[in-house]
Amino acid sequence: MPRGASATPTGATPSADEGPAHDVRNEVRLCGRLSAPAEERTLPSGDVIVTLRIVIPRPEPTRRSGSPDGGSRPGQVDTIDVVCWSAGTRRAALRLDAGATIEIAGALRRRFFATPSGRQSRYEVEARTVRRPGRRRVSGT
Repeated sequence: MPRGASATPTGATPSADEGPAHDVRNEVRLCGRLSAPAEERTLPSGDVIVTLRIVIPRPEPTRRSGSPDGGSRPGQVDTIDVVCWSAGTRRAALRLDAGATIEIAGALRRRFFATPSGRQSRYEVEARTVRRPGRRRVSGT
């Protein structure tokens, strides 16, 4: 196709899955409290991972929240599982103390695994960076 030419006919609008008009991304940013010390595990494949759990308080409810139950109740939290694959994020996670405030950036993943009762799945965040707020970022790459 010549430079400057468009694959979309003149006057037509691009579909949702074409080009920059549709910005697809899987980005998660979390800031919360580490519920317990991170745990290192060796998988059957020989890969080493570090897992941790971050607890994030939900915002106080508002009357205009728009949710069917009127918003979250005071004191509710979300507990999110995080997995660290890279050496940098594994080291950073293992240095954190339980109760520390931490920031995680990464992507949401759905993991499938076998159990005695059958195949199951779980969502978790695959960490790209792990850090304490106000400290230098430790990248996973």
